[in-house]
Parts: sequence; structure tokens; C-alpha cells
Amino acid sequence: MTTSIANLQDFAALDPFFGIIEQGLQGLVDPGHFFDLMAEDVVTEYVITVPGYPSRIEGRQALAELYRPYGTAIQLDRCFDLAVYHDPAKGVAVLEYASEGHTVDGNRPYANRFISVITLRDREVVYWRDYLNPIAVFNALGWPAS
Repeated sequence: MTTSIANLQDFAALDPFFGIIEQGLQGLVDPGHFFDLMAEDVVTEYVITVPGYPSRIEGRQALAELYRPYGTAIQLDRCFDLAVYHDPAKGVAVLEYASEGHTVDGNRPYANRFISVITLRDREVVYWRDYLNPIAVFNALGWPAS
């Protein structure tokens, strides 16, 4: 399957993340690149996040544009410790996973843990709620000015 998102090489820093999500949703969605798993009108909410990051994104293309510059700040080296919980009756999957990488500017270590609550319909992701540890981001990229 060819993704509808242009210039996938822009997202290389996120390849471990894409891979663990594709693995976690295997069999629940049609196969393809991370962005192909998303419905065209997917809604993504970042419930626990960092200042300056949007709390809600609507649409596959908008999600891609949010993620496109990720590699200018952080390079993921691996994602691991995947746990998948799926309720077929409700069409919900919960993924728990961890990531490790480093900052691009300064090569400081980055490690985080995530919980993603994903609603599925017609073998696509239609709604995504994401939770992360913002302190891990601050430790890697610096703390916001008070």
C-alpha cells in the first residue's frame, strides 16, 4: 500500500514509533504505514503533553504535518515493551509502550512511556487519545521558562 502522505523520509526519526504502533494494531486495521492506519478524518488528542503542543488535531494530513518536524528535535532509537489490550465489542485498543532515543541538538538521552487509547472503525483508527510523561521531554529538551 502506498501512503497518501508525501515525503515519508521526513519522518525517519519516528520509524521506531511507527513500527510499534503498526505491530500493536496488527490484525485490527488494514496493513500499511502508520499514516495509512488513520482514517482521513482521524481525531487525535494529547491528554497529557507539553506546553506549546496542540491538545487536539483533526485529520490525517494535519497529524502528519504535526509530526513532520519531529526529527529536528529528537531521533528515536527504539520503541519497546509493547502491551496491547483490545475490546472488540467497543472497538477500542489500548497500547502501552516505551521509547528511547536522543536529542538531535546536544545528543542528550530521551526516554518516555506512553499509553494510547485508540478507537477503531472499519479497520481504521478514527480517534486517538495519547498520554506521555512530559517530564521526560523536559529532561531531554529543556524545561520551559517559568
